[in-house]
Amino acid sequence: MLSATSVTHGKQAGSAFRGPGLWARVAPFAIVAILAEASLALPSSGQSGWAALNSVVLLLATAAGFLLPWPRLPGWMPVLVPLTYTASVLALDLAAGLTSGVGIVILIPLVWTALFHRRWESVCVVAAVVAVEVIISLTPAAAPDAVVARRAVFWTALGALISVATHGLRDRIQRSRERSEQLQSRLRELTVLADRDRIAADLRDTVIQRIFSAGLRLQSAASQTRSGEVRNKIGATIEDLDETVRLLRDAIFGLEQRAHDRGVRQQVMDVCAGLSPAPEISFSGPVDALPTDARAQLVTMLAEALGPVLEKTATARIDVAADGESCVTMIEAAPPPGTAGGPQEDDFADFRAWGGEAGIHVNVEPIPGGVRVAWQVPLASPMPATGS
Repeated sequence: MLSATSVTHGKQAGSAFRGPGLWARVAPFAIVAILAEASLALPSSGQSGWAALNSVVLLLATAAGFLLPWPRLPGWMPVLVPLTYTASVLALDLAAGLTSGVGIVILIPLVWTALFHRRWESVCVVAAVVAVEVIISLTPAAAPDAVVARRAVFWTALGALISVATHGLRDRIQRSRERSEQLQSRLRELTVLADRDRIAADLRDTVIQRIFSAGLRLQSAASQTRSGEVRNKIGATIEDLDETVRLLRDAIFGLEQRAHDRGVRQQVMDVCAGLSPAPEISFSGPVDALPTDARAQLVTMLAEALGPVLEKTATARIDVAADGESCVTMIEAAPPPGTAGGPQEDDFADFRAWGGEAGIHVNVEPIPGGVRVAWQVPLASPMPATGS
């Protein structure tokens, strides 16, 4: 009865009277209510036939409330069902007499609303229960003043206690469900990460090793042939395999990278996103283990150095290599095939001077068809630099 399903159904108006598990929720209350009405058949003094008839009619009206089209009714109407049964209990007590012992069934509407209704509905039922007990207590008794006082105090305290305790239980159930959902979400995330780590390990330990072995066999075959054309084709194939290995390593890094983890690789990719044609980027060594200052210096200088490359719409190759002491970045830029006027050594004069002000030596030298720019960022805290 105290299930998470019951709590969920109580959130919507009228949902306590419909939905799955309805009869399982209603049966305990219905059995007690029918037994209370049946107890009128027992011999006792002071019974009232008119009050007994009213009690039965109000009980039938309460049962009929479960058949109403609740989705089309106003949201405040569900409270009328427990209030109707409260009136039925009042008539039952008047019919059975003050000392009949059936008054305890007044807890039925109180517990029902605490379990399946909203808080303000429980307040209404508590007020109705207190009114019923006052009316019952005003009937003739040996010590009417004492009866009224005791019942008003005890039943009010009991009703408030049950309501507060039950609503607290519902809140704990709801918090438990939310915590369970969070744990399930975290479990799904960990499962995905485990799958990604497994795939990355398979690529690293199996696929890359097999490609590397194939490259070695091709190199051995190239050394055994006398045909220059065949050697050239084998050499080109080996270069393609080397490039495939680099791409696989980048893919493995992407699989192993965790959410919200923006390492040097991702930052470099973001800096190069505006270049067209897209540059060829390679990484070697523990580049993502760079200290924060060295990482910021590298990314800032890379963005500055790519300015001439972007202006000349040149093709570029970027290599970032890290070791235990420093990180070396090299850019080789050349005009696109079939064009002229790519970046020249003079285009990086300002960048070389700016790097010198930051305490970093920048080497710029011409290469066939273009220019090579290289600099070394120490892992110790470099001098701050701000790009132009």
